[in-house]
Amino acid sequence: MSQARTTSLSGRGDHPPHRSYSLDGHLVVAASLSPGLHVVSTPIGNLGDITVRALATLAAADLIACEDTRVTRKLLDRYAIAVPLAPYHDHNAATARPKLLRRLAEGAAIALVSDAGTPLISDPGYKLVRAAQEAGHMVTVIPGASSALAALTVSGLPTDQFFFAGFLPPKQAARRARLAELARVPATLIFFEAGPRIAETLADLAAALGEREAAVCRELTKLHEEIRRGPLANLAREGGEQETRGEFVLVVAPPAAAPPLGEDDADALLRAALARTSLKDAVGEVAVATGLSRRTLYQRALALSEEKTREGA
Repeated sequence: MSQARTTSLSGRGDHPPHRSYSLDGHLVVAASLSPGLHVVSTPIGNLGDITVRALATLAAADLIACEDTRVTRKLLDRYAIAVPLAPYHDHNAATARPKLLRRLAEGAAIALVSDAGTPLISDPGYKLVRAAQEAGHMVTVIPGASSALAALTVSGLPTDQFFFAGFLPPKQAARRARLAELARVPATLIFFEAGPRIAETLADLAAALGEREAAVCRELTKLHEEIRRGPLANLAREGGEQETRGEFVLVVAPPAAAPPLGEDDADALLRAALARTSLKDAVGEVAVATGLSRRTLYQRALALSEEKTREGA
């Protein structure tokens, strides 16, 4: 594998070559990249938070698959990276994924990024990763920023166990039902939320989870970063005054003393997980959240799946 080379950019309109990036005014020629899928974390707001390894990977890739080419182009322009972009998002994944797999089969090195942070977190990237692995392609990760972990870090809440719940349903009835499922999880809860729904979500969190400490994290790492901490009831009362522009992560403390989960509680969590993902992944998710035996949960998940099949017959 070739070694990276560093030269100076004159600032007089020089055009950087392909497979290079600019760092602190110096042009760095990236080492060659192994064929396969390279899952690359990008900054969640501050473009200075990207790693050197991520820059080298993006610069050396044959193609970068991204959610929004306009967003990724801003990052590439900042570091003078000239690599073709291909959109890969919720709306085109079914048609874009086979094309990316064909490129991988041809020996291409493809970088996968999201608009911000670590790919696969609340985006369709996991389907591409899984398909690439099943096809025998090398898949590797270039770790970096994650808004979920950044929010957990600054929340001041317990970090020994946490459960990432992603986005809550937008409709209130479904949102409250989901919160009822999560209420007994003995871990700090992490949610993503859209700004316009912050006030109503905080109100539902307070109603469903009771007197817990929480943190509302907005625009992490950006110029207008804001972190509000306090009891859920207080944050809910102030929700109408909350600035709604920007990206939000909500962090909620675990229940003070969670009683042991009963069979009905475990079944409710399994049903909710099975509605979103595979049986194996559902068992893993609930096992992490509850500490219950994977073997026991697997047997319950099989029974619930068979029960659902009989009901639909």
